[in-house]
Amino acid sequence: MDPTTRTALEAAVFRRLVEHLRQRSDVQNIDLMNLAGFCRNCLSNWLKEAAEAHGVPLSKEASREAVYGMPYEDWKAKHQREATAAQKAAFAVSHRHEPHDHG
Repeated sequence: MDPTTRTALEAAVFRRLVEHLRQRSDVQNIDLMNLAGFCRNCLSNWLKEAAEAHGVPLSKEASREAVYGMPYEDWKAKHQREATAAQKAAFAVSHRHEPHDHG
């Protein structure tokens, strides 16, 4: 596979993943972290890092909006629930050495 095709396919997969996560607002970020080790905020951070690596300015707010499909504060107000004690305990065990920006 040539590099241009590979990049186009990877971009399409990323867009599909982001759209899927937008449709599945019932799945909380902490659930994603506990099961997969990443969440919507991770994706937005990776997007921001990739932009910076290519010399493209992208704010944290803009990268989050690109992933969430709306301002992050709006998404939180509309979809985010308080994590349960069980979710928090699972997160503490599985991510005890990894600092993340999930709030």
